[in-house]
Amino acid sequence: MRQKRINIPRTILTAFLVLLTTQISAQIALQAPVPADNPNLAGTNTWPRACADTDFNEFFVTIEWAGAANSDNTFILELSDPNGSFGSPLELSTVSDQNSNNEFTTSFILPDNTRGANYMMRVRSTSPASTGMASAGYSMYFLGFDTNLHMSPDGDGTTPGSLQACGSTQITLTVDNIPAADLNTYQYSWYRSGTKLSDNGPSIVTDGTGEYFVFIDYGDCTGSANTESNHIIINSGTSTGIAINTPTTTALCAGDTVAPLEANVQDATYIYTWYKDGTEIQASQVGGFTYTIDTTNPAFVGDYTVEVKGTGICTETSAAVTITNSGAFTVTRNNNANLVVLPSQSQTLSITTSANSPTFEWFRNGTPIPSSNSSSLTVSQAGTYHAAITQTGGTCASTTVNSEDTEIVAPTAFRTEIAYATSYESCTSTSIALTVDKIYAVLSDASEIDVTADVASSFTYQWQKDGANVTGETSQSISLTNSDENGAYTVNTDLGGMATTSNNLPVQLASEALTISSTSTVYCSSSDIITISTTTDLTSETFDWERDGEAINSSDSSLSVTQQGTYRLVIRKGTCSQVSNEISIIPLDPELITLDVEGDVIFPEGSSKTVNANGGTAYRWLDANNIEISSSSSVTFTTEGSYLLIANIDNCEISKPITVTYLDLFNIPNVITPNGDGANDQWIVPNSYSNKSDVRVIIYNAQGEEVLNSTNYQNNWPESSISFAKQNMVFYYVIKNDSETLKQGTITVIR
Repeated sequence: MRQKRINIPRTILTAFLVLLTTQISAQIALQAPVPADNPNLAGTNTWPRACADTDFNEFFVTIEWAGAANSDNTFILELSDPNGSFGSPLELSTVSDQNSNNEFTTSFILPDNTRGANYMMRVRSTSPASTGMASAGYSMYFLGFDTNLHMSPDGDGTTPGSLQACGSTQITLTVDNIPAADLNTYQYSWYRSGTKLSDNGPSIVTDGTGEYFVFIDYGDCTGSANTESNHIIINSGTSTGIAINTPTTTALCAGDTVAPLEANVQDATYIYTWYKDGTEIQASQVGGFTYTIDTTNPAFVGDYTVEVKGTGICTETSAAVTITNSGAFTVTRNNNANLVVLPSQSQTLSITTSANSPTFEWFRNGTPIPSSNSSSLTVSQAGTYHAAITQTGGTCASTTVNSEDTEIVAPTAFRTEIAYATSYESCTSTSIALTVDKIYAVLSDASEIDVTADVASSFTYQWQKDGANVTGETSQSISLTNSDENGAYTVNTDLGGMATTSNNLPVQLASEALTISSTSTVYCSSSDIITISTTTDLTSETFDWERDGEAINSSDSSLSVTQQGTYRLVIRKGTCSQVSNEISIIPLDPELITLDVEGDVIFPEGSSKTVNANGGTAYRWLDANNIEISSSSSVTFTTEGSYLLIANIDNCEISKPITVTYLDLFNIPNVITPNGDGANDQWIVPNSYSNKSDVRVIIYNAQGEEVLNSTNYQNNWPESSISFAKQNMVFYYVIKNDSETLKQGTITVIR
């Protein structure tokens, strides 16, 4: 039937445009959000300020609005900057399910950088777009640090109860227990003797005596944080300029009688304390401004200082005066500190010295040994030995220095300790070295002396594993590199017939990587069998095949699988288990094979369309005559018809039929005549728009009301049950996808 051009009456078109304009200009009136109770807390708890921390950060507001919201509208709760500006507002919450509720509550959390006393909130809608009034200003703080601060002089971490500022000296106090990256992000409140100071940084230079402390300024939330620091009292005093008067000489000889050291400040009311090398040598004394050096003590050499303190003065310490020994010389013991002497054996002791024209005398247990006038001595008795060396020439002649002691022991037995020589973690380490760590001589009174340095190289060794000798392992250490060597290790030692067995050390090394593989990871049906195996020889191993963590087989070197699950192999080696990689076996799911088109493949006649498949390991594309047209993951269609994709996932096969049709290029009709004569009774659109899940067809009547809103449009409007009140009625249609409007226009219904 030849279609006529239909003119739309101007009055109808004008009414439709007015309706659309009314919808576009619809508005929402948004009130300022107000604090609300937290339903997760007991009682009435509307917040007057928002004080959050890592343990609590949940606040609620009530939102009221009036007007009509569209179905796709979202309400957005926004936060200003600390000064109440919405130049760059922060989204606190979004709500999209309250478009029919004119009053609701929503929750929000404070960002961890929120700190200020005049934050404001407002609500914004998206459809229609509208921005509400700003709320009153609120104190909002995230308490990033909410424990007691610690401050110290120059941030050195000490905790002095008081400090002395000598003269005009100023002391810097610094907060030292906040991470450096956060230290300058806070505002601080400093106090001196209860008076707030103007400083607000993490450090302060003291400007007077008093009691100082600091806390973080969180505005109205300060009381919730409890950050008050330790207190430090700053006292002042006058410097005395304490020093030690220069001695007549600072190079002394042992035994010399010398004048006392004197402080330059000598006051009978001051308290003096003398030190050598930082150690107190004369206790605090009132008026004790002198100190006499005892040169008969070989330890008189060192740096001497004096400390002075008293009422009205600073506590100060002098610069050091260094006292040396003019006749000092070195004495070096050449043998080990502890030596063993066995029956019919001896040990040689020796020393070297830098003394001028030295003489030697040896002592055993403090008693001189006759005729022992050499730098060496051969001994065969147990005891404590040392040599006295006297300088007979040069400056400070007759100075005597004793060597270090040497302990000679005659053991009744030995005790040996072994240890891990390298880093070791049971069931994790893959290698380890064990070594003889200590050898002790056991004396007749059951006491022990470490003689490792003297005798370790003289012992014979035999390492044992689980009580049996390890062939070829006869040195002080043993290296283990294989889990087959796991066990308990000891070492047998012997010297001069004194044999002993060491302590026991367990060794449990991790095994080499254990790998399993499978013939497939997908089974097609319960009759299919998948084989899981390993290249590791399981002949002499204790093992379990596991499915989902449960042992299912402990005897077969490979596993036949007919069920889905996660499989692995576990080999038991002592207390350690060697665990393989895991393989997941899943049942066949036809949906694993996907195409990059939905529904039929449609393209204009004379052109082509490429379709891609995914999810398979092999593909075959067949035409209606079962002729293969492609064996890759894609195929290009040029003619319409019925096709078949056969895809493989490992050894499983999935078939997907495909229908290819040409695009219907006829125009969308703007007139239909639903009179039941079978011609032009329904509104038929091209197949590029019908039967498509991603294409939406919407039809409005002249009043702007939807009469159809559908995807997968079946070319079935109007249905036969619909009646039309007028002879000629105009409807309006929109065809669109998710991103754009594809077609729009009018439909005139003539009955």
